[in-house]
Amino acid sequence: MPLDSSLLDSSLVVVGLAVALGCDAFAVGLAIGTRDPDRRQCFRLWFHFGLFQFMMTMGGWYVGRAVLEYIADYDHWIASGLLAFIALRMLKESLAAPDDEDATAARCDPTRGWSLVALSFATSFDALGVGFGLSMATASLFWESVVIGFMAAGMTWTGLFLGRQLSKAFGKRVETVGALILLAIAAKLLEI
Repeated sequence: MPLDSSLLDSSLVVVGLAVALGCDAFAVGLAIGTRDPDRRQCFRLWFHFGLFQFMMTMGGWYVGRAVLEYIADYDHWIASGLLAFIALRMLKESLAAPDDEDATAARCDPTRGWSLVALSFATSFDALGVGFGLSMATASLFWESVVIGFMAAGMTWTGLFLGRQLSKAFGKRVETVGALILLAIAAKLLEI
């Protein structure tokens, strides 16, 4: 039985959308991967990024215009500010003296607490608008949200893996590059 072309087109659109939304998660995963996180930290990050992408897409579906109308003018400022804050902390820590044990012990873990929430929110903020947009085009959003969430989780894991490999190959200064990547993403968000 031949495949229905409209179903294939719809699936390709959803996967393409999921990849586009997962790019921020990949970049943040790459930056945090340069800190050589352990397995538990990696799990927390990719799990939460995927979960937030799913929830924000569904939230866009349910809340839609009511929230989007009020924050549409400054949503990019919120996401940019959150990313810039985390990036500047990472940059400061990466430039600390390598022999400074107190600085190493006091390093903030971006995969815990408010840092994790801020990163998860910042990387999935666009999904709120996408959820709203999809609510006008489809009768069901659950499948699309699941695909978006899984893609974000997978792309975060890939970024973490690549970041760890770069850190092992090139040392601690790769973390500085990771922080600069986050700052570049934050600056790019201001252009939107």
